[in-house]
Amino acid sequence: MLKADSLVRSYGDFRAVDDVSFTIEPGQIVGLLGHNGAGKTTIMKMLTGYLEPDSGSVSLDGTPIEDDLNQFQSSLGYLPESLPVYQEMSVLDYLDYSADLKGITGDDKLSEVKRVIHETGIQEKLESPISELSRGYKQRVGVAQAILGKPKLLILDEPTNGLDPSQTEQMRKLIRDISKKATVILSTHIMQEVDALCDRVLILKSGRLAVDADLEELRKGREVLLATDLSTEKLAPVFQEMKEIESSQEEVSLPPDRPDDYFLYRLTLDSEASRHLVGATLIAKVVEAGGRVFELKLVSRDLEALVRQVGAAEEKEVAGV
Repeated sequence: MLKADSLVRSYGDFRAVDDVSFTIEPGQIVGLLGHNGAGKTTIMKMLTGYLEPDSGSVSLDGTPIEDDLNQFQSSLGYLPESLPVYQEMSVLDYLDYSADLKGITGDDKLSEVKRVIHETGIQEKLESPISELSRGYKQRVGVAQAILGKPKLLILDEPTNGLDPSQTEQMRKLIRDISKKATVILSTHIMQEVDALCDRVLILKSGRLAVDADLEELRKGREVLLATDLSTEKLAPVFQEMKEIESSQEEVSLPPDRPDDYFLYRLTLDSEASRHLVGATLIAKVVEAGGRVFELKLVSRDLEALVRQVGAAEEKEVAGV
């Protein structure tokens, strides 16, 4: 289990990370999201032990990383966005060197290097200098070095950057397999990657943790669309009676082929309410009031829109709006 407790880090007068706390269990794949400058890179550097927090702590399986930084980093896999590699080295030499840095020796080193070569599909390029590789192959070499030693904690910054669709799918499968025995943190600007891989998301805003939510729950949202032939005047008592409905708004934009007596309402539910139970009750009450239900739709939350919303709020704060 990875635990970050009240992390704070400043650069001069600028506070890049401001009192961030979270816990991630083994087997979880967590998306670390936020606009540029939100604090993602600084947090990843503190989680790897590369950067010390001004205050707060990081621990893995209950042990603070500063107690034995070398031991911690030997159980860590990290793929930074800009991979620092020795361009003149061949792929095989680089992986051999990376294994040495992680303290993997002898037969273990041989079997581990073979394993990561196979899992990342870079057999064809073992003798090639890294400088001659395509962006996609360099990325796969970076992931190969990150998973050497079967790390307990794997931190990946834009892992599918530069990969073609088949390579991307292969990478996703690899990350899912690794997560069965490790804690995985994935930072990316590609929301399809988050949707495809992550169980949970952490969204940063101005160095603070703005959202920490299970992805499935986040997708559900709290809004319901109701299409009926009852006017606002007739429906108002129903909305007032149902305490699960926090607010209601009649929509102005309507389908072009709607009937004349068509009204569309956007309802926001209480955070504790069950959308399915509210929907069933709502249908019964509309019928009881003498109306018809043309459509009842549970509105899914769009992750990309949520990240944009958090970013827009950040920009307003910076501008003092």
